[in-house]
Amino acid sequence: MLPQFGTAVRKKSLNKVAADIGGGAPDKASVDAAWLVLEAANDLGDHAAIEACRRVIDAELNGMAARSSDVDLVLGYFR
Repeated sequence: MLPQFGTAVRKKSLNKVAADIGGGAPDKASVDAAWLVLEAANDLGDHAAIEACRRVIDAELNGMAARSSDVDLVLGYFR
């Protein structure tokens, strides 16, 4: 078996840390919501929401856990 270097090792360790703090990979609903919120936040100039959406989307694309605060912001944005 070949040793793992670089990104593969970092991703595994980051996923373990995220699991240890109670995070999990974002579910499909939160990622879909993040895209909708991202569009609305761009229209409104809401920079904090834009960054939270980007982190949720990036986490899904990288198979990692998004911050629960970012997911909460995304899911509660239109309330």
